Amino acid sequence: MKLEEEIKQSKFETERQKAILNVIYTANWIGSVQHKIFKKHKLTSPQYNVLRILRGKFPDPLTVSSIQERMLDKMSNASRLVDKLVEKGLAERSTCMYDRRQVDVVITTTGQKLLKEIEPELLDFHNSEMVLSEKDAAAVNEALDKIRG
Repeated sequence: MKLEEEIKQSKFETERQKAILNVIYTANWIGSVQHKIFKKHKLTSPQYNVLRILRGKFPDPLTVSSIQERMLDKMSNASRLVDKLVEKGLAERSTCMYDRRQVDVVITTTGQKLLKEIEPELLDFHNSEMVLSEKDAAAVNEALDKIRG
């Protein structure tokens, strides 16, 4: 459905304004679908993001500050998110061998299994709802990268 129909607005000041609103609206729409998937697994989107970051570096640990740097939402509190994941048994933290002031974090086997459970649902969403061809998706990625300069 077109943005105009979704937000019931027929005119925009410029195509650029419409594009910005369209990106925001679409990001929120994607986020709400993903929220439903994560909620079934008792996760939030930022917790899922941290698990993916940890899996990407596994078996190497990451510090909380390294996790924060890699997060999609830079406003998230990585330390609090790690605490929640540790409580759930999805991540482990330990004192860094080289610097006792730092804390190392790794994903657990349980965390890895949870990601494997969630991935088919996300892939199904990507394949069924994201109707862009690979070429179109590449063009969108290029345009979004260009916006961020």
